[in-house]
Amino acid sequence: MQIPIQNIIVKKRIRHDMGDISGLAESMKRFGQINPIMVTKNNILIAGGRRLEAAKYLGWKSINAVVADVSEKVTRLEYEIEENIQRQEFSNEEIIQAARELNKLKNPGFFRRILNAIISFFKRIFKISE
Repeated sequence: MQIPIQNIIVKKRIRHDMGDISGLAESMKRFGQINPIMVTKNNILIAGGRRLEAAKYLGWKSINAVVADVSEKVTRLEYEIEENIQRQEFSNEEIIQAARELNKLKNPGFFRRILNAIISFFKRIFKISE
């Protein structure tokens, strides 16, 4: 559900330092908002403060949000803590593997390009979609 950013109420939060949001803003500009923020039915922010700040930085007027029926402060705080703790960054090996895979997909070799062209040709003939 899209919510006007001006209607979102940000109360006292655990995270005070949003860090550099320019990378997140660039990602949101390029790919859109991948994950919604979470607000109460009264538009009080529960989770997604950095995404909200990045959207403001980009000049967005609305943002995708999940509305949760959470009225108690303790539950809102539990959601905020959980979202920020239960996160697993990629290891260095995983980053290297992802970069290699992305490079292979963006720059296929000669035989892969021929195979992709053949597959694409048959998909068009038989009207097969992904």
